Amino acid sequence: MATDDLRKDLRAAVAARQELGSEYEAEIIDGFLDKLDQRDLHRRAGLLPEPVPGRPVAKAPSRETDPGGLALAIISIVAAIPITAIAAGMMGKFGVLICWAGLVGINYARILARRR
Repeated sequence: MATDDLRKDLRAAVAARQELGSEYEAEIIDGFLDKLDQRDLHRRAGLLPEPVPGRPVAKAPSRETDPGGLALAIISIVAAIPITAIAAGMMGKFGVLICWAGLVGINYARILARRR
């Protein structure tokens, strides 16, 4: 099952063959096959997921298509100002520590959820 990276590599190899001519055809093919071998070794070592026929390979959402992390960070900083003031007035330094631990925990949980 071909992925976007594999397709991109193949297109680059074909374009290089067209540009360089038939003198370098063997080297271009060997380079592409080496990339395939490396990919297979990574897959067998468990570093790449096994492809399932008929199902496209899932990609992790990029920052451009998933702006929720940036929004959560901005909201956390904006909310931290009054939360810190209230916690400091009611409980002192310990209250500030607790509220900031909660804010950091929320953002960290977002990062962990996004990686899955």
